Amino acid sequence: MADEFAFPDQQKEPLTDASHVRNAIARFDQVQGVSDEDRDRAWRRILAAAERYGVNVSESDWRDLMHDR
Repeated sequence: MADEFAFPDQQKEPLTDASHVRNAIARFDQVQGVSDEDRDRAWRRILAAAERYGVNVSESDWRDLMHDR
């Protein structure tokens, strides 16, 4: 199911529970080989999963997560 991963086409960053959502946020800048459009869609999936599992997200945009890019 597409909402089980932040990046479903690549099956990267599962979003199956609160711990995985936190990991997806922490590793977001490490995902390679995806477009900005893929990141936009992944961020929306992450935010939806965060809400579902009660994970607080302080960043409003995925670009706030990008380091050394």
